[in-house]
Amino acid sequence: MNTNEIKKMSTIERLQTMEALWDSLTSDSSDIVPPDWHKDVLYERKSKIESGDAEFISIKELKAKYR
Repeated sequence: MNTNEIKKMSTIERLQTMEALWDSLTSDSSDIVPPDWHKDVLYERKSKIESGDAEFISIKELKAKYR
């Protein structure tokens, strides 16, 4: 299947295909290895939360910030 064939699909068909692909990837995640920097980012975020330095905003504020 190529991009042109995908573009010919209806929105519903594309969403169903995407969902099926995602399900197939997550059902066998043993060969999906996150990069090392993911661990670093999570550690940094956890440290900020524990020290009280983390700042949280609502989804509404986030969307307004990046429009």
